[in-house]
Amino acid sequence: MSENQPTGKTKLAYALMTIFITSLSSAPHAEADAFDRAVNKAGKQRMITQRVLKDYAMVGMNMEVGNPSEDLKALVIQFDSSLKDLQSLSMSEEVTKSLGEIEKLWTPIKATLQDPPTKEKAGKLQKDLDRLLEACDENTHLIAREANNQTGGIVDTAGRQRMLSQRMAALYMLKAWKIEDPRFQEKLAKSMEEFSAAHELLEASPLTTEEIRTKLARVKKAYAWFEMMGNSKSNRVIPSLINKSAKSILADMDEVTTLYTQINE
Repeated sequence: MSENQPTGKTKLAYALMTIFITSLSSAPHAEADAFDRAVNKAGKQRMITQRVLKDYAMVGMNMEVGNPSEDLKALVIQFDSSLKDLQSLSMSEEVTKSLGEIEKLWTPIKATLQDPPTKEKAGKLQKDLDRLLEACDENTHLIAREANNQTGGIVDTAGRQRMLSQRMAALYMLKAWKIEDPRFQEKLAKSMEEFSAAHELLEASPLTTEEIRTKLARVKKAYAWFEMMGNSKSNRVIPSLINKSAKSILADMDEVTTLYTQINE
């Protein structure tokens, strides 16, 4: 055997070293991907806070389009499951504390959602869900910052569009149910302003692929309905069309958010 020819042990050592180096180089990508998925999951929690309110109002109005009663039950289970998943992850003390606050706010809301919807409970439920939304929004931002990568922020922004689509729909559903909210127009205008600004940011992002851009174009068309309703001076509300537009935006933005999480894979 030549003096310079590697022995079996040397070859094994080279192979092990290669595996070790590869694992080191891929670890940051795997970690970034895991954080992006956590941001996506946390972001869905804030969307659920508004979607359950929309469903609650639809059930209260005896609307059967989209089967809101079954959707409401499924969303309660999903929120519970996602909260446990997020709590099982190794996060900072700040994120852990944030998740604990979410659990405290969620417990009484969950009990209300499991009772038959009434107009008497709707007003308080909306306020409670607004507080839960703020907690979930802050939690998502915290996880995105902890991710410390270029995609964490864009996943957060895209995911938040899902929430805004459901928030606009929920506000209109409460209006259709004759639930008085003196801040209705203010809340709607703010949601629309935030949605439009985020949409422009996503369109301009260098991380936005052609596939994502196509879906964003569809979202823009569906959102035009909310713009028309928001600019209208009429008090007429068409719940079925509102629900259809919100559902379309939610589906597309859910796919867009997932596509952004896959950039680090």
